Amino acid sequence: MTTPSLPAHAGSCTLVGAGPGDPELLTLKAVKAIQAATVLLVDDLVSDAIVALARPGARVVHVGKRGGCKSTPQAFIEKLMLTAVQEGETVVRLKGGDPFIFGRGGEEVEHLRAAGVPVQVVNGITAGLAGMTQLGAPLTHREHAHGVVFITGHNKPGNQGTDWRQLAATARDARLTLVIYMGVTGCAHIQEELLTGLPAHTPAVVIQHVSLPQQRHAVTTLGQLQSTITREGLASPSVIVIGDVVRGIQAMAQGEDAAPVAGARSRAV
Repeated sequence: MTTPSLPAHAGSCTLVGAGPGDPELLTLKAVKAIQAATVLLVDDLVSDAIVALARPGARVVHVGKRGGCKSTPQAFIEKLMLTAVQEGETVVRLKGGDPFIFGRGGEEVEHLRAAGVPVQVVNGITAGLAGMTQLGAPLTHREHAHGVVFITGHNKPGNQGTDWRQLAATARDARLTLVIYMGVTGCAHIQEELLTGLPAHTPAVVIQHVSLPQQRHAVTTLGQLQSTITREGLASPSVIVIGDVVRGIQAMAQGEDAAPVAGARSRAV
């Protein structure tokens, strides 16, 4: 199969991970790419402070995609990317977190390469990692977690989705931390299935608006996960982390309860 050729004046395309939101968590390579772009196609979860790094005159196109909200069709986004490159633009597809972790970066790279467009990818810090780091806790620990699983709680329509029961048994036996993205809406089902293999007292934390000034979180247990989300009014965008590594956050929260710090946003439930 012959790869299509681009016109001589064609531009370039880079997929850039914008991280969880705090512009100080961007890589230097990401900042350079954003500042060099003539066209930026920006995801809904990219913060205004990061978009503000674009050079004067750059065309910024918001192509939001968020569960439960009106979203820009993926095929339309890919068409915009290809058209802009063919017109000679320096295109940056600016994606929340990391392009290759639940960012559809793989789909976009495949589409562009099939059209003969070489693509560069700049990694970003994913929210599941940044959220726990913000709270001073690891995702892996020699004593408590031998590995970590990043998994989506939102399935593609028509897809059977994750076997949560099997995952629970694997996480229990292999001592894994579970990091669930886009899991708030389907949390009741996820909780019910995970409880078939993990004890109800398994520590859990829900972190909303990771790394942003409005970040907040609630520490709880797997058995109380759904009730905590409802009571605390937690919503998307949030990540849910389940596993023994959360015990460190519980200990810190108990210490803060004993000696409150002005402006603290942590909460143990």
